[in-house]
Amino acid sequence: MSHVDTSVSGKEITQTFVTSKVTRTRSLSEWRLLFSLVICATIFYLQFLTNDGPESLSVDYDRWTGLASHCSDAQPINGSEILQRQENLAKILYDNGASAYIAEPGANAQYFGNISEATWHLSERPLLLIISPVLEEASIVAKITVITPAFEETRARLLPVPGIDVSFVSWAEDEDPYTVALSTLELELERPIYVDGMMRYFIVDGLQKAAPGVRVMSAPLEVTQLRARKSQAELDLLRCANEVTVLCIRAVQAQMYIGIRESQVRVMIDEALAAAGLAERWALVLFGENAALPHGSGSDRALGKADFILIDAGGTLLEYHSDVTRTFMLHDSSIPPEHTRIWYDVHAAQTLAHAVAREGANTSAVDKVARDWLDGRGYKGYFTHRLGHGIGLEDHEAPYLRGGTDDIIQKGNAFSNEPGIYIEGKVGIRLEDCFYIDKGGNSVFLTKGIGGQAFSPLHP
Repeated sequence: MSHVDTSVSGKEITQTFVTSKVTRTRSLSEWRLLFSLVICATIFYLQFLTNDGPESLSVDYDRWTGLASHCSDAQPINGSEILQRQENLAKILYDNGASAYIAEPGANAQYFGNISEATWHLSERPLLLIISPVLEEASIVAKITVITPAFEETRARLLPVPGIDVSFVSWAEDEDPYTVALSTLELELERPIYVDGMMRYFIVDGLQKAAPGVRVMSAPLEVTQLRARKSQAELDLLRCANEVTVLCIRAVQAQMYIGIRESQVRVMIDEALAAAGLAERWALVLFGENAALPHGSGSDRALGKADFILIDAGGTLLEYHSDVTRTFMLHDSSIPPEHTRIWYDVHAAQTLAHAVAREGANTSAVDKVARDWLDGRGYKGYFTHRLGHGIGLEDHEAPYLRGGTDDIIQKGNAFSNEPGIYIEGKVGIRLEDCFYIDKGGNSVFLTKGIGGQAFSPLHP
């Protein structure tokens, strides 16, 4: 039997003890270091959140609280107004000998039937709003028909479609929706079918194939002008939406500083617009020479002292749009004098155009006044886009303030007025306010209630 020596020398015991002690000491030191790092990180984070200086990337949400009340009493378009729109359309259809007007969810279906693209998402399966004129006891009434996929009929019936005579007709998956749609009408070869000019082509094509020999055509000017002439209720929504957008830009300016990035300002303006109650928000933020590209280039530039700031922003209030552009500076900016001169020349162009925009004026003439002024100031070729566009249920809609048109301005029309000068590699300046034509035929800025146009490069 062999003998195994299990004894341990004193030296080995000492080494083991020392090693164990060193390990415990090192472990304790590491824990102390980790604890210290956690404490430091926590302190830094708390300082970051509470820092009011320009180095902080946090947003002071208290700055936006005053915006929420500005449009808090806004009222949606009521059903009786939509019924009046339907009646006006039916009379035009009857007078023109048209069988019907057909639209799919979007601005026109919303205007005539309270069916927006937000309430019914467009897909390859068409849902159609059909308005046809019916003669009843010597008066014209609007017959409203909603064509819906059969499996969606219950949901379609939940749509808040106003109307004296509203019916829902469904089409099965094995049926042609356009044949079903036209079966609800009394078609005659000499009576055209009007369609929404923005309707998708495959639907127009389907309707035409289902009714060979019948003209399927975009609705004429008499129909499009109905939506172009805003009611008082529409103007009230447009006014408040545009006013509060200017207030948002002013609130954001107060938080900006030299060195801030375009992306940070985009976040701020979106938060301000949201606090103001606007939906479908968007914002274009461009510094310095980046603004020489009217719609930007996807950059994220830091603000320099010599840079102008261009913010083009908007959103919707109960479906009605705002669209405002301000080019401005900060208190500690140092803008080159030649750039400041451009700002005042653009401001003058906006003022001159506003003065000639009246009932009866040609839309191209208004554009020409602003363009001729800027050309005369030495900027020929640097005002590269039209002067303005209509605004309402769409951000950009007819009619337009541009050359080459012969549209006549009418009472109730609402437009943007947005001259700009763009010198690539150097500077871009645009000023935009929307206006409407009042009952007296005069142009009135939608932002008049809060001062109208920008006051100066420092005061947007």
